Amino acid sequence: MRKWVRRLVATVAVTALGALALPTTGFAANSKTPIIVGSKSFTESKVVSEIYALALEKAGYKVTRKQNISNSVVFKAVQTGQIDVYPEYTGTIVDAYLKQSTTNKNAKQIAAAAKKGVAKYKLTTLTPAPGNDSQGIAVTTKVAKKYGLYMISDLQKKANKIRFVSQGEFDQRADALPGMVKKYGKFDFKSSKDYDDSLKYKILSEGKGDAAPVSTTDGQLANGNKYTLLKDDKHLWPAYNLVPLVRNSTLKSHPKMAKALNQVDKKLTTKTLTELNKKVDVDGQNYQTVAKNWFNKNIN
Repeated sequence: MRKWVRRLVATVAVTALGALALPTTGFAANSKTPIIVGSKSFTESKVVSEIYALALEKAGYKVTRKQNISNSVVFKAVQTGQIDVYPEYTGTIVDAYLKQSTTNKNAKQIAAAAKKGVAKYKLTTLTPAPGNDSQGIAVTTKVAKKYGLYMISDLQKKANKIRFVSQGEFDQRADALPGMVKKYGKFDFKSSKDYDDSLKYKILSEGKGDAAPVSTTDGQLANGNKYTLLKDDKHLWPAYNLVPLVRNSTLKSHPKMAKALNQVDKKLTTKTLTELNKKVDVDGQNYQTVAKNWFNKNIN
C-alpha cells in the first residue's frame, strides 16, 4: 500500500540518496537564495508541496520545486540541504525516522516528540495541520448501513458477514491486522483476499468486497454515499498530522517563511486533504491546478 509503506521507509540505506538528481547547496542560504520545496511521490504530498511553494512565493521568496522524491531518501535530502522544506507527517517522523514508539501517545505528544527529535538534525517542524492522514478501515456505505458498521468494534462483531479486501503485508504487519486483533479481538471475516493496493476501491465499488484498509485522507472517501470510514474507537493508530519539515538555516535566512507556511497548514483539515486528493486521484485533475485553485480561494 502506498501510504502504509511510506511510514516504514527510513531503514533504506543512505547511499540511495545518490539517486536524487538534486543539486547540493554548498553555499550559505540568504533571503535571496531560492527556497527548494520538495515532495514525496504520492498525490497528497505533491499537492501540499505546491501549496507551500505558492505561499512562499506570495511571501516574496524565490522558489525551486523538487517533486517526486523517493520516500527512502527525502528525510536525508532535507538534512543535507538538497531541499529546504517538504510536507511530512508527525507520526512518520517519530516512528520511522526517530525510531520512537507512538503507542499510547496523543496527537500533541507525537507532535512534540517530532519537534524535539529533529532538532539534532538541525531541522524544525512548524505548526502541525489539523489534517490527520492516518491508517484506517473503510467499508462500503451500503454494507455499513446494512450491518450497522460505524466503528471498528462494530466490524469485529460482524466480521463473519464481511468480505475483507487485504493487501498482503497488511495481514502480517504488527500495526495492521495483528494490531487490530490485539486491540479489538479476532476478526473472523467471511473471506479475506489479497489484492494490489491500487485495486481496492475498484473491488469495493464492484461489490466484490466489503471492507479494506485505507489511508484516512484517500480521495475516494470524499464520497460518503459510497464509502464509510470506520471510527478507530479504541485508538489503535496514532496521529499522522501533516507538518512542514524545514531546515533551521533556511528559517533563519527567510524570516517570513514560518508564518507563510503556518497560515496554510492551519487550514489543511482531514476533510480538506481528502477533497484535494479526490480532485486529483478521482476527478483526474492536475495536482498543480488543484493546489493553485485551493490556494487562490483560501489564502491568496
